[in-house]
Amino acid sequence: MRAIVLAAGRGNRMRPLTDHTPKPLLKVHGKPLIEWHLEALARDGVREVVVNTAWLEDQIPAALGDGSRFGLSIRYSMEGRDHGDALETAGGIAKALPWLADGPDSAFWVVSGDIFCPGFRFDAPTGAAFAAGGRLAHVWLVPNPPFHEKGDFGLGADGFGLADGPGPDGRRWTYSNLALVRASLCAHLVPGTRAALGPLLFDGMRQHRITAEVYGGTWENVGTPEQLAALNAPRDGSG
Repeated sequence: MRAIVLAAGRGNRMRPLTDHTPKPLLKVHGKPLIEWHLEALARDGVREVVVNTAWLEDQIPAALGDGSRFGLSIRYSMEGRDHGDALETAGGIAKALPWLADGPDSAFWVVSGDIFCPGFRFDAPTGAAFAAGGRLAHVWLVPNPPFHEKGDFGLGADGFGLADGPGPDGRRWTYSNLALVRASLCAHLVPGTRAALGPLLFDGMRQHRITAEVYGGTWENVGTPEQLAALNAPRDGSG
C-alpha cells in the first residue's frame, strides 16, 4: 500500500520559524517531523510515498532525496511549481492520485507532515482489510486539544463516524490527520482544484461510508513555536 504525506502548507501559526523552513522540516528530538512518518511507514512495510509540497518546496526534496535512505521510493507533487500555491488537503490528494492509486477502488494511507505521533502503526493487515471493503475512509480520532475544543466528529456505537453530532459517549473527537482513504473519495476533483478534506469526510459520514476509531498513543499537532519548544523540552531533568 502507498501513502501520501501532506507537506504543502504555509504554517502561519508557526511563524517566524516557518518563514525560512517548511513546517515538516522543523525538528522534534533532533529529527524533522516528516522523517518520523517516513521511518514509521518504511518500518510497517510501505514502500511508495508521495510528498506534496508548496511552501519553500525545494527544501523538502533537498532534505529527503529519493527516499532510499529510509527504504522508500518518494515522489514529489510540486503544487507551488505547478499551481502557484498549496491546493489544501483534498486538492493535494487529488493531484497526486496518479501516483497513489491504480483506480477508484485503490486505497492508501494519508498523514499530515506536521503532526507528531511516533507510536502510530501503519498496520498492513488494517490497510488490507480496508482496501478489501467498500468504505470511503477510515480515520483515527484523538481527544480534543485546547485549540480545538469543539472537535470534529462523533463516533457511533457501530464504529462509523458521525458528522452531525456526538456519539453515545456524548463526545465529539478531533480528526488526527491520520487516515486510510479510497481514491474515489477525491477522484471527482479536477487536478489543480483547491479543496479541503473535511467536507468530503463529513459527506462520507452522512452516507455511512466512513469508519473511525480513537487513537490512544502520543499525538501532537505541532502548530506554534511554543508547542514545538514544549515538545522538545527535556523530560528527565538532565538538560
